[in-house]
Amino acid sequence: MNNNINNSLLWLRRDLRLYDHNALFQALRKSKAVYCCFIFDTKILEKLKIKNDRRIEFIWHALKEIKEDLNNIGSDLIIEIGDPVILIPSLIKKYKCSALFLNKDYEKYAIERDKKICNTLQKDNIETYKYKDQVIFEEKEILTQNNSPYTVFTPYKNNHLKKIFNEGITQFDCEPYKINLAQFKNKPLQSLEDIGFKASNISSINLPLGTKGGRTLIKDFKTRIKNYNHHRNFPGIKGVSYLSVHNRFGTVSIRHLAKIALEHNSEGSSTWLNELIWRDFYFQILSNFPHIQEGKTFKPKYNDLKFENDLDKFNAWKKGNTGYPIVDAGMRQLNSTGFMHNRLRMIIACFLVKDLLIDWRWGEKYFSEHLIDFDLSANNGGWQWAASTGCDAQPYFRIFNPLLQSEKFDPDGKFIKKYVPELELLNKKEIHQPSVFFNKSPNNFPIKLGTDYPFPIVNHALQKPKVIALFKDAS
Repeated sequence: MNNNINNSLLWLRRDLRLYDHNALFQALRKSKAVYCCFIFDTKILEKLKIKNDRRIEFIWHALKEIKEDLNNIGSDLIIEIGDPVILIPSLIKKYKCSALFLNKDYEKYAIERDKKICNTLQKDNIETYKYKDQVIFEEKEILTQNNSPYTVFTPYKNNHLKKIFNEGITQFDCEPYKINLAQFKNKPLQSLEDIGFKASNISSINLPLGTKGGRTLIKDFKTRIKNYNHHRNFPGIKGVSYLSVHNRFGTVSIRHLAKIALEHNSEGSSTWLNELIWRDFYFQILSNFPHIQEGKTFKPKYNDLKFENDLDKFNAWKKGNTGYPIVDAGMRQLNSTGFMHNRLRMIIACFLVKDLLIDWRWGEKYFSEHLIDFDLSANNGGWQWAASTGCDAQPYFRIFNPLLQSEKFDPDGKFIKKYVPELELLNKKEIHQPSVFFNKSPNNFPIKLGTDYPFPIVNHALQKPKVIALFKDAS
């Protein structure tokens, strides 16, 4: 392809890698010199209350790796802090660029921000080129026979798989074109303090960082992928890929992961591919039903459910002090690591809404502040699924029993004991419902409930009819 653009600017956002990168590939093929940049968007950063936010540190490490990789081939990464609406046109001018390349973002704020930038550049005859990169299929690529978006997962998945098998998955090999990266030296990477944040505990939770870390996880998961369908539901064993944060920030390529799933050809890999398709499904819901980005339920009739919203119960849930060990272990895992096992996300979301009768939006917001892999589309989709207010959600009368979930998916209490160590003296029967065994023989029980660990803050059996009545009133 002819390099008909002299200088161009590549804007990295949630695609923090230099391989299988659509916008980078296109920029390198169309340009004589490509300058790469990343902007810490202060409009986003200002909303982050936790100053040792693990996500910022994850991004920082990914940028450090990219900068080093670019330095090794004589190029560099431009990193700025501020408002992209001002900074992108400024960088275009500074580096005498005649085009901006970027991968699409599907969230409302990003769409409006990008539109402003595009309009500003257009006035100076600067072209903006946008590409699909963070999903396999986007927006309206997969539609029903009536050309409307899918709202039920299974037919969407079937159509998605059919399209993959018919069209294949195109990857973008940037390596042959990296000679077209601009040769220059930029200022050193700013510190976390310069950005307005401070170090988290990310280095102590053994999370592999950057693209190299993502590839380490991929290599490890390939040895386990065949058992994914069996092991993924058990938080006490190494069953999942742990790639969600790398997917979120694009340190790995979704196309790369989908090809691995397709080529492995096992029941486990098919189940994993199914999870990747759920991710696409929620992205297209975000694009085609934008009202869910405004705190509204997918199903309008459930928008104003009369939740009890007891603040004391919500605080107990946040701290992992509900008296339900599997719930408390999951919340403590989230609070201490920024990660929560997917099975626990379902159990814990259902518990908040249907046992504690608290608005799902309270839980969605808490997860958005603490999950290292927080993604608006998947987080909203998961919470509305659990709350029975979303598209293709579980019926409102289907209510997880936290005791049965605990006994089934953490049978020996291995996971519970890791995050709720005050229960480590309990046997595998006692650990799922300590209050029942304590009440039978309080003087002989290994721990003192109410002191060492709380009594259950609600009775599951009594809460179930309440939540069913709440939904019936709105139906």
